[in-house]
This record gives sequence, C-alpha cells and structure tokens, in this order.
Amino acid sequence: MLPITTTLDVEAVKSRQHGTWSAGNYAAIGTTLQLTGELLCEAVEVVAGELVLDVAAGNGNVALAAARRGGVVTASDYVDHLLDRTGARAAAEGLTIDLRPADAENLPFADGAFDLVLSTFGVMFTPQQEVAAAELLRVCRPGGRIGLANWTPTGFVGQMFSIVGHHVPPPPGLRSPLEWGKPARLRELLGGGVSLLTVTPRAFVFRYRSARDWLEAFRTQYGPVLKAFGALDPADREQLEAELLALAETHNTSTTGALRIPSEYVEVVGVRRS
Repeated sequence: MLPITTTLDVEAVKSRQHGTWSAGNYAAIGTTLQLTGELLCEAVEVVAGELVLDVAAGNGNVALAAARRGGVVTASDYVDHLLDRTGARAAAEGLTIDLRPADAENLPFADGAFDLVLSTFGVMFTPQQEVAAAELLRVCRPGGRIGLANWTPTGFVGQMFSIVGHHVPPPPGLRSPLEWGKPARLRELLGGGVSLLTVTPRAFVFRYRSARDWLEAFRTQYGPVLKAFGALDPADREQLEAELLALAETHNTSTTGALRIPSEYVEVVGVRRS
C-alpha cells in the first residue's frame, strides 16, 4: 500500500493563524514576557547603531529591548493592530521603531539588510518552517547575528499546546511550532547558514493569583486558547478547562498560595555565515 501524503494548504493555514493571533488581546499576555526580550538582547549583545529586525514582533518586546540599547529597530508582523501596540509602547518611552506589516515567510527587505534578526515566540509559529528560517538568514548580513526565543515541547507552554491540540487538532501536514524548541531541529533549520549556533535552555516564570486566574487570562486574551474554547461544545470546553487547570496546578511551584509556573524555552543565538 502506498503511503498517504498530505498537502498543506498554506494560505488557508495562514488565514486561520491570522484570525487566531488577531483574536483576544495578545498584548495583555505578551507584555508579561518582556523579560525574555531583554535577556535575548543581552545574549546577542545589541550594539548601539546596529540595524535590528524583530520578526513576528507581536507587541514588540524584543524590538523595544533593542531600541532601549540604541539599536535602529524595525518591527514586522502580519497582524496590524499588534504593530500599533508596539508603536504606542515605543512612543510612551520616547523610542523610535519603524513598523512594517510583513509575513515572516516573505520579508520585504533586501538581502543582508540587518545586523541583527530577532524573534521572541513569533517566527516559530510560521506554517513553513524552512521558508521562515531561510528568510531569517537571508535578511541578516554575513557576520550578523540571529537571536530567537522559542518554547520547548516539554515545558509548561509546550504541554499546554499539546492539550489544546488534542481537543482542537492542527491542520493535517502542519509541523508543530514547538519543533523550534528542539536543538536538533534548529540545526536543521539554521545550521547551514550559520558559523556558530548556541541553544541555551531558559525558563520564564508565569505569575498569577491562581490557576483559574491564569486560565481566565489565557482563555479570554491569548488567541490560540481563546479560539480552542470557541471551537468546542460545552462538554468538551469543560474537559479542556479541567485539563488546563490540572496542568497549571501540577506545575505550580509557589509556596505562598499564588501561582508561580516556570516554563522552559530555548534562547538561540546564531552567527550568520560569511
């Protein structure tokens, strides 16, 4: 018997993803992750005056961190209102960031246009991983740096996506975004274009009043979770809620009665091959 092959409908997936990331209020969740952008800018050692691109910028955590260090920053995303939030945050701090609507798989920039190409929990969600990785490499100058922060499959967020995906399966043929959290996969995606690639495990700590407080924030503001609940019937919604609450309680390391959940991610730094 011949193997069954599945052709990914890329445009349909992108349309669905755009609707997902446009839903809710991602900025309310994304802003809590600001520390990861600061740490990534330290890891790649942003130098004042360098040209920096934030790919799939969301509400601009790493773009703002780079601008605070004197970088000449461009933030790109295909969700316009998220870029608006980046602009508002920059204006509040007196920072200048160029905002460019763009698909991470088709960046509207010249080859080698940037000294630094960065993304925090953004480019990992592109449907065509090899295409997105090639774009990161293409727009980074030889000798420049690429820096990423990506959730891992085994961390708290990775397990959250696994539970959600069990209830609302992803489109057939779509590779998991959590593969960007695996060192071996990162070497497949970027290794041929970099002379040096380091992958450092880190943990971001989610802090909420309780497991239910965390879940309410994510189910009303974080697009992937909001959309999952909206796609289910009442019984399945109740089951998903129970599983996510149990996950949060299991990972809670707080001794104060609040919620403190470390979630593993990888900090990736590559030097573009000359």
